[in-house]
Amino acid sequence: MNPQAPRDFPELMEYLHKVEQLGFSRRRFLGMAGATAVGGVLAACGEEGAGGEGAAKTPSNTLVVAAPGTPSTLDSEFDVNIQTTDAIGMLYDSLIKFKTIPDPEKQNVLREDLSIHEDEPYGWAVEGKLAESWELSPDGRKATFTLKRGVKSNWGNELTAKDVKWTWDRKFVQKAVGGFFLGVLGMEDPDAVKIEGDYAISFTTPQPNAVLLTMMVNLYNPIYDATKLQEIHDGGDEWAVEFLKNQHAGFGPYTLTELTRGSQAVFEARDDYYGETPSMKRIVYKDVPNSPQRVALVQGGDADVAQYLRPRELTQLERVDGVRVDAVQGTQQTWIELNAKMEPFDDVRVRQAMNYAFPFQEVLDTVYFGYGRPLQTGIPTIYPFATEEYFPYETDLDKAKALLEEAGVGGFSSTLGYNAGVPEQEEISTLYQTNLREIGVNIQLNKLPAGTFFDFVSKRSEPMIFYTDAPWNPDPGYANYLYFHKDSFINYSNYVNEEVSRLITDGLALLDPEAREPMYKEAQQIYVNEAPWVFIVRPDPALALRDNVSGWIYYTSNNVRFQDFKKS
Repeated sequence: MNPQAPRDFPELMEYLHKVEQLGFSRRRFLGMAGATAVGGVLAACGEEGAGGEGAAKTPSNTLVVAAPGTPSTLDSEFDVNIQTTDAIGMLYDSLIKFKTIPDPEKQNVLREDLSIHEDEPYGWAVEGKLAESWELSPDGRKATFTLKRGVKSNWGNELTAKDVKWTWDRKFVQKAVGGFFLGVLGMEDPDAVKIEGDYAISFTTPQPNAVLLTMMVNLYNPIYDATKLQEIHDGGDEWAVEFLKNQHAGFGPYTLTELTRGSQAVFEARDDYYGETPSMKRIVYKDVPNSPQRVALVQGGDADVAQYLRPRELTQLERVDGVRVDAVQGTQQTWIELNAKMEPFDDVRVRQAMNYAFPFQEVLDTVYFGYGRPLQTGIPTIYPFATEEYFPYETDLDKAKALLEEAGVGGFSSTLGYNAGVPEQEEISTLYQTNLREIGVNIQLNKLPAGTFFDFVSKRSEPMIFYTDAPWNPDPGYANYLYFHKDSFINYSNYVNEEVSRLITDGLALLDPEAREPMYKEAQQIYVNEAPWVFIVRPDPALALRDNVSGWIYYTSNNVRFQDFKKS
């Protein structure tokens, strides 16, 4: 077939018939899959992929991604869902980034180097992105960044210090995700971010702050094109809040050419990008909400990458010719919040008993099928100073029952909330419920709608509720602060230990790793013993890819940056 020609009609109908077997209507697929016969995106790519049943069918310069949805917004200030994070990673760049190293378990995958390095100027292995150089003051209170020159946004405007200043001023006004970052840095006034010249910007904190440098790596500290967004602001859309829901203004490697929610988003590589030009000219990001359909698309070669598949599906794809499953150790953690302000979970012995009653190995074997690891501390084990040495819990129903008797509660009844949109949580809940019955604890399972699940978590109104999260900054002070400091808004278990909070706060103000390490290990020892969580699992991030696709770099933010990918 002529590479420039659309599929002929019989071939197209056969193709659509196959897709219909996956549960799509022809109309939905024509909208969703960009069918070439009707002028879709794939025809515009200019190259036909390899044919044949089960072979890759996508163009060599296009990456087709089967994702659970499309971005609900393009504004990083107000949304951290997985589709938005993927989009932010393609449309924007940060000041600096971590260097990468081969993953120790999966050599064809790279990952950020999160180790502390004595030979690096400030301990972290970072390199420039929008910034060409940076300097920290000896007292650890000020960081100054010198920007690269000649960097253009997708609107054609040059990067200057005014863009960085405008970006951070917006955080002070909106006080959403950026407001949390400001709180961690202790910056209360926009004057803390100062233009030092056309291409120089500084950040000053009221006291030494160990995360001042690593915070600039964070995916959700992208730099906006202030020239474009100020124009939008002056037109009546304050701080471009409405504009950024559907459009973008940044310095990243791609520009958005289509966003049809419920169907697809299309990203095209920028010819004027200052960095390395992405190998993939186009990213076609498909809305495929059901994971079996995502499996079928990558298995049949109609998608190059399938995201967020269930562990059982991953094990099935391991045996499929033409498909490769890559999985690595990540930062995501799943646990059950035990509300320490509600009886009987205000008693540490009850919380400990709830851990001894948990079927740890059974969950790993029958729910995660090898795509998960035990969660035995409160921060990712790939982060500095994380330790599992203080974790005492194993499945021991006799010990759990003894702890309940010691606490004077005997048997009791409670509820456990879980996310209806996460099948693994229902499976875990059922296994856990069975164990708890054996120690006299009757748990009613509360299946909460996926769309409102987070509302139940954030209200802290449930005695027990699942939660999954990942701290995006590898600094142990940041990660521990998120979940265990008494003042953190993400401390959804209402856990308060003054000594733990003091250790976390004091450690954030120290710059010497040797002085910080014992503080964070002591904090972990205390909160693991006091068990504000039922510690469950660290799920492995995993992708199903066609075997001609490579280049995955695992980032602590758990988003996938498709500019890294290549096809052989």
